[in-house]
Amino acid sequence: MRTFANVLGGLFILMGTIWILQGVNILPGSFMTGQIAWAWRGAAAAGIGIMLLVLANRKRP
Repeated sequence: MRTFANVLGGLFILMGTIWILQGVNILPGSFMTGQIAWAWRGAAAAGIGIMLLVLANRKRP
C-alpha cells in the first residue's frame, strides 16, 4: 500500500506541475495554456500529492 501511495503521490505532483506551467503560459500547446484556473487546479493537485507522500512515509509508533 505504501508503494502505491508513493507512486500516486508522485503522479499527482507531476500532473499538478504540468498544469501549473500550462496555466501560467510557460508550457504551451494545450487548451489549458494561459488559463489561470488550471494553475490553481495544478497547485491543488500537487498539494494532494505532497500530502500523500508525507502520509505514506511518516513513521508509525
